[in-house]
Amino acid sequence: MKANKHIQRDETANKIFDNRSLTNDYKNLISILKPRMKVLDVGCGTGSISKDIAKIVGENGKVVGIDNTENFITSGKESYKNATNLELIHVDLFDFNPEEKFDLIVSARTLQWLSNPKEALVKMKSLLKPNGQISILDYDHTNLDWNPSPPESMQEFYNVFLKWRQDAGMNNRIAEDLPNLLEEAGFHSIEKINSDEFYSKEREGYKSKIGIWSKVAGSSQMVEEGYLDNDLRLKAIEEYDHWVETKAVSMTMKLNEVRGRV
Repeated sequence: MKANKHIQRDETANKIFDNRSLTNDYKNLISILKPRMKVLDVGCGTGSISKDIAKIVGENGKVVGIDNTENFITSGKESYKNATNLELIHVDLFDFNPEEKFDLIVSARTLQWLSNPKEALVKMKSLLKPNGQISILDYDHTNLDWNPSPPESMQEFYNVFLKWRQDAGMNNRIAEDLPNLLEEAGFHSIEKINSDEFYSKEREGYKSKIGIWSKVAGSSQMVEEGYLDNDLRLKAIEEYDHWVETKAVSMTMKLNEVRGRV
């Protein structure tokens, strides 16, 4: 699943993926999971959500998770080695050609990184059984809502982040465009389900969740590519961390789950 640019990924990214769960991070999907299903998870990361899906489809079902970042798959194979109906594979979607097709294909927070999401959806469609279903969960980064507003340094960093993504061909509002993309890819019975992530002080792990943008700013990639001054990057991290500790009330990340059938 090739984008024009890739964010540098390290152990911090592994930890972010490992902390995700089906219940907290893809909760609406639960309503369509059934025992015996064969499910493909595209862009599965370390497989933390995949392994939760595997529990629901049961021993007579199967979950295959694929990701094109090898260290994620290596980590997940070790973490979830006891899940006998879960298979994690290091492969790019466009190079994945299994013998069997799937009842359901899911992909969470992955298409946002691609410059060719429609082609990815067409490929996924080819991997579904007749009347199979797809579920795509992704963000509208243009409508991130902080309460109150964070420091100007972080707002400036975030605007540069959006431009960097846009210049790479990534869609910053893909959550809103997914219904049209699914239709163009040949899916029908399309439905959009609001799945916004709302983080407030009452939620467990609140500081870690709202602090995600310090972790994003922790990468020097945009500095190396000439988009950002390093002093601003470091200032954004320092001031944002202080804001999280002293002023932050909540953050809402706009997210939609969009489903379709073949």
